Amino acid sequence: MRDLTEPPGSPGLRSPAGSALSRAQPSSPGPEREAASARPAGGAIAVLAGAAAWGSTGTAAHFAPRGASSVSVGSARIALGGLVLLAIAVWTAEGRRAVARLLAGSRRVRASLAVAAAAVSGYQLCFFTAVRMTGVAIGTVVAIGSAPVFTGLLSKLTGGPRLDRRWMLATAAAVAGCTVLVGGGRSAGASPGGVLLALAAGFCYAIYAVAAARLISAGNQESTVMGLLFGGAAVLLAPVLATSSTGWLLTGRGLAVTVYLGLVTTVLGYLLYGRGLRTVSAPVAVTLGLAEPVVAAMLGLIVLGERLTPTALIGLILVGFALAALALGRRRGGPAGPPVGPPG
Repeated sequence: MRDLTEPPGSPGLRSPAGSALSRAQPSSPGPEREAASARPAGGAIAVLAGAAAWGSTGTAAHFAPRGASSVSVGSARIALGGLVLLAIAVWTAEGRRAVARLLAGSRRVRASLAVAAAAVSGYQLCFFTAVRMTGVAIGTVVAIGSAPVFTGLLSKLTGGPRLDRRWMLATAAAVAGCTVLVGGGRSAGASPGGVLLALAAGFCYAIYAVAAARLISAGNQESTVMGLLFGGAAVLLAPVLATSSTGWLLTGRGLAVTVYLGLVTTVLGYLLYGRGLRTVSAPVAVTLGLAEPVVAAMLGLIVLGERLTPTALIGLILVGFALAALALGRRRGGPAGPPVGPPG
């Protein structure tokens, strides 16, 4: 049995039969090649759609009842979303077999699942506390703006795909735009403690993004991987939720916030993100995920009345151009992500 976390491009992920067929086919483009070149664009769109769903997280959490702590909101979100994702993963007999195969994998696979599930848990606790301390726009921008750098480093250190010049330029421009957005995003200064927690959230994000990308690019279904990661996180956060004040969950407003966070920003968002990881590498996906702070900042401006200066708007535009250049470049340049193995 091959290791399901083999780095993209390793021999174990290529089919000998596929190699023979590729040598036999003419080099002129055909329908199959056109379909293959369209898949990275579809993956980028899926990641962007997932990021748009995440971008509403901070705004939705803002409407939680007054007695809801950041920790309890994040824990409730994963308790619901994680259990639903796990239920989706094991809904069919084929899904249950896929989950069993992944859990019966090598020690490295099981370690990746455990570390990634812990990182999902850590992200929730750090992110929601950071947003509460330093505001939706700044908390989201710092957390997600730092994640591409962390992801690129982790991916490279763990044998991931080479970071090309387009990714470096787009990431630099997007992070610069996020920095401008933070600098001009609000008239009040950012909380140093909140910024540190947002950076910790970005690091946790990078950990589970790289782990999920490796597992999905090795041929495992995104519903299987996300179900195990978020189902595991739900178990890890259950004691946190149990020891928190949960009376707010019994209110209509609290229930509505929890359902939105669990089903839209978690289940829908991460299934779309997982779908994108089939054809988009982790560093590219996380850079495309910088659409999240753009959505968050716009919602903070429109819905919550958070003030954005002209400088902050320039930052938003810079991020938008960087993401568009990266996504369109993927469409023109062909596959950018790891090769896709057989469905697991």
